[in-house]
Amino acid sequence: MASRIERSPLIDWWRTIDRVLLGLILTLMLAGIILCLAGSPAVADRLGLPQFHFVKRQILFMVPAAVVMLLVSFMTPRHVRRAALLVYLGALGLVFIALLWGVEVKGARRWVNFAGMSIQPSEFLKPAFVVLVAWAFSEGGKRKDLPGNIIGFVLLFSTLVPVALQPDIGQTGLMAICWGGLVFLSGLHIFWVVGFSGVGVVGLAAAYKFLPHVKARIDRFSDKQSGDTFQVDNAYESFMQGGWFGKGPGEGTIKRILPDSHTDFIFAVTAEEFGIIICLVVLLLFMIVVLRGLVLARRNDDPFCRLAAAGLVMLFGVQSVINMAVNVQLMPAKGMTLPFISYGGSSLISLALGMGFLLAVTRKRPRAETFTPEPYAAYQAPFAGERA
Repeated sequence: MASRIERSPLIDWWRTIDRVLLGLILTLMLAGIILCLAGSPAVADRLGLPQFHFVKRQILFMVPAAVVMLLVSFMTPRHVRRAALLVYLGALGLVFIALLWGVEVKGARRWVNFAGMSIQPSEFLKPAFVVLVAWAFSEGGKRKDLPGNIIGFVLLFSTLVPVALQPDIGQTGLMAICWGGLVFLSGLHIFWVVGFSGVGVVGLAAAYKFLPHVKARIDRFSDKQSGDTFQVDNAYESFMQGGWFGKGPGEGTIKRILPDSHTDFIFAVTAEEFGIIICLVVLLLFMIVVLRGLVLARRNDDPFCRLAAAGLVMLFGVQSVINMAVNVQLMPAKGMTLPFISYGGSSLISLALGMGFLLAVTRKRPRAETFTPEPYAAYQAPFAGERA
């Protein structure tokens, strides 16, 4: 057993990491592999691939994702900021490359082929963007010589404009929501919060007006007779057929006709095969991760760590809510993965990066203490005459 006074990076990490949060994230990773076993074989069969093709690839992606998360969690807040800046610049550059030369899928250019692999740069942009915005607002609040608020606005437009041009309205909206949350938490005047909300409404209206696929999805959500609602209708039917306890592992039938049963609609497959009770357990896991992250953020004395933790938890929680809400027809359909559960390499590794950042900024660190000689001098003063 290691001595209490023994110091090494690994021992320091273990003593300072939030083990509850770490355990919850690892549990979600394990659940992702199990649920991929339920949702992906039917898709592989339809595509003429080996039955466990996506399961093997999910495990293959999960290993480096776990390594990335654990390595990043060793970082200090300063290293987190620097790493976020490097990731942000690299991912933003790849977003522009995707716009110009990326693979076009369903009218959108969101992917870049690299070394035989497809990468979605906007996934990696999200956690880095949140960390940099948290840094800008926190530093702006501490230093009058640094225009942190202006930097925060520049980051917003330099990030959202190229992502919206792909177009990827889901990721754009997700990052905009997180940015707005950080504006509110940083204590900026309510004028900016209201103004940003107005800009968001105008942006959504513009997307509805000028982007046909956005208009089609909103119209189908409000009026099912206006277009094809095959996926969302079958996802909803999965909950109805699964009931409270489900049909049993491998017994689902609707997943065989759901095109995205291993990605966007894996929550519906979970409902059909394992039941609504297991869906509630999964929902509870996500909720506890979010609440734990917010509690740790609130306890943190460092403004940057506090804002970064809150923003990263917000990113994780809002993405989870969007995916589950689409599955039960509470929102228009949007290609948003369920964190650590849905299949996807870019999504898994970017989520691991974000959770690594979260674990790093919420580690226990000693408070900075300053030496104040006044109390000591006051204590010594009554005895000065005796010593003389």
